[in-house]
Amino acid sequence: MSIVITGANGRLGSLIIQELLHHVSPDQIVACVRRMESGKSWEDQGITVRFCNYDEPASLEKAFVGASRLLFISSPHLDDTVRMRQHAHVIEAAKKANVGHIFYTSFAFPEHSDISLTHLHLATEHAIRTTGIPYTFLRNGLYMDFIEALDVNASILTGNLRIHPGSWKFNAVTRSDLGAAIAAALSGEGHLNKTYELVAPNVWTFSDVTSTLSELTGRAISLCPTNELQHWIFSFLRKIDTASTSGDLENLLGRPLTTMKENMKAYVGAVIRSD
Repeated sequence: MSIVITGANGRLGSLIIQELLHHVSPDQIVACVRRMESGKSWEDQGITVRFCNYDEPASLEKAFVGASRLLFISSPHLDDTVRMRQHAHVIEAAKKANVGHIFYTSFAFPEHSDISLTHLHLATEHAIRTTGIPYTFLRNGLYMDFIEALDVNASILTGNLRIHPGSWKFNAVTRSDLGAAIAAALSGEGHLNKTYELVAPNVWTFSDVTSTLSELTGRAISLCPTNELQHWIFSFLRKIDTASTSGDLENLLGRPLTTMKENMKAYVGAVIRSD
């Protein structure tokens, strides 16, 4: 089995490879990177490193040669028109290289959202289906570290977590759990033509965040809804599905997910030490 991974030196790609090494030998992994020097640490561990640039179709076909399984990590480009073109390059190269199985990192519950990002993921999923190549869609949920955009430091120091009013519920998860689950799917069996919603099985709220902050810091922190707060994150959150749940991620992991409290412990500790 040869598992080829695009975007291998990104945050998610790196986590996936680290976890994958618990399941398969290094010589079964191919890490595709845009800068060969960034793959030095993988080579030192016995992993094959290949050049791969979504804007250079010829590089993709060469990188995918011999791939029984291809993990196609979606492009991070901010322009969705460019991203769609890059995704088309990857899919066409996968066909030419006779890839055996495509695993694609999509976005959770895209049918419930109304932003160009989710439209792009749905279009990419459709394009992959039309190839006839077996697929697995790994629909990643909202990363739990979106909380950092709310300036948790200030909340700890002032005792108030300022948010935009609303009935907020979150199915967000950690990158580390996503990395471990994707590695398990890549190295396991029984995932042909499956779609997984990789979100939490239970939602949590901003009230849960303030309770957790209060517990971890020993300081009283209150929730402060205000219409005066203007922040891009709330506009984004309103347009995606942050409340639907699924057991898919927990099932792939074979263990409970990392809780919001566990995720915030290290972050809160760093804030308090710098206070």
